[in-house]
Amino acid sequence: MGIVAGLDSSPDFTRIVVCDTDSGAVLRQGYAPHPVEASEAGGRPSDVDPQAWLLSLGEAAGGGLLEGVQAIGVSSQQNALIPLDAQGNTVRPAMVGGDKRAQVAAADLVDALGGREAWAQAVGCVPQAAQPVTKLRWLAKNEPENALRTAVLLQAHDWLVWQLLGRPVRRTTDRGGASGTGYWSAATGAYRPDLVELALGHQAILPEVIGPADAAGTTPEGLLISAGTGETMAAAFGLGIGLGDAVVSLGASGSVMAVHPEALADQSGMITSLADATGMHLPVVTTLNAVRTLRGAAELLGLPDLESLSDLAMKSTPGSHGLVLLPYLEGERTPNLPHTAGTLAGLRRESMKPEHLARAAFEGMLCGLGDALDVLRGRGVEVRRIFLLGQAAELPAVQAAAPALFGAQVVVPQPADYAAIGAARQAAWALGVSQGTLDPRTPPAWQGAAAQVLEPGDELAVGQAVRQQFTAVREQTHPGAFRV
Repeated sequence: MGIVAGLDSSPDFTRIVVCDTDSGAVLRQGYAPHPVEASEAGGRPSDVDPQAWLLSLGEAAGGGLLEGVQAIGVSSQQNALIPLDAQGNTVRPAMVGGDKRAQVAAADLVDALGGREAWAQAVGCVPQAAQPVTKLRWLAKNEPENALRTAVLLQAHDWLVWQLLGRPVRRTTDRGGASGTGYWSAATGAYRPDLVELALGHQAILPEVIGPADAAGTTPEGLLISAGTGETMAAAFGLGIGLGDAVVSLGASGSVMAVHPEALADQSGMITSLADATGMHLPVVTTLNAVRTLRGAAELLGLPDLESLSDLAMKSTPGSHGLVLLPYLEGERTPNLPHTAGTLAGLRRESMKPEHLARAAFEGMLCGLGDALDVLRGRGVEVRRIFLLGQAAELPAVQAAAPALFGAQVVVPQPADYAAIGAARQAAWALGVSQGTLDPRTPPAWQGAAAQVLEPGDELAVGQAVRQQFTAVREQTHPGAFRV
């Protein structure tokens, strides 16, 4: 039938995949790093000129990569905020990433609306340092002149779509991207301009939220551009997850998200209620400690890498001879214990061996993520299978323990550019709808991700016993901190 492209502009690079419209098979791909200098501290900068994203996009699309492409979908890093003036020029560089400097602004905003519950009810999430609404508050407090000049608010994928279309008068976004701003509610499907004013000090123009299969527009060359979405939503769409599926992401911190038919307002603030790229919802629960727990254990044991830690852990047995690690090394969000530290319990002479500590690190990390899964299950979210993402998902110790600890089938997809593939699938959907060949309620059925499938099998009872051991130590150490 044709070919479409998916473009993923992540914090560090642009990746483009060109896919067959019918099957989703990746035909060719391009890649280019963003021309961005590291911050003074050596990490990612908090401020980035968005032109850098366009430059790397142009480079990634070089060599005729987009020849014959009929539609493009855009996925991009979430939480990046681009403030524009009335003429459509950037007021200041884009505010990107975790943005630690905005932590005070987040606490400020929580108080200004009357607490965590008020925010959860209003927009399905409690302000965090990274969110656009919090960045607006920081801007108003620290750069009042820039805040006054700010007339239009865009996120990264909104801005890229707008640029690809030649900067038209109409600016658009999608439900997925809007749901992460802190001023759009997935439950009501509407903006809360009062929260923009609360944060920024005045109203601003917000992009129109269009439907999952709608086109944002057509370029002067006749190329259809779909709605675009945030990286999380694009990756979920690229993986092909649906009702009954959850995704556990193993980064330094961890996250658990699942597809659900309705938005979940969570008064505790543990659930962030996002929208997905299909018209459904993506409730997310975050843990602050995932792979950082493994790295810490590897350093403590003098091991060079996580593979060595995994090999060592495999010499132990489920339950780590009674050793339990509560992995709250950076404080924790789930349960909400921001100022706590980790705990190692169950030390006996026979358990004081490197392999048992290594195993306890894996079990502690996975039990913490199991707690996050239970938050969703406790709210009626069905979890039949779990997609496990991140480099650590390939480790034998993770794969050996995860199905039994999570109590579900675990799917480990082969590494691929799922956000870019999801963006391409969205482009194919919008193209099909525009041509009258696809239903706006039903996305194209692309072949699923190639994956390993792991079953809990006979280990299920053992896994649940390990979870109980972890829960007992958690309750003893932090009584009542975790309520599902």
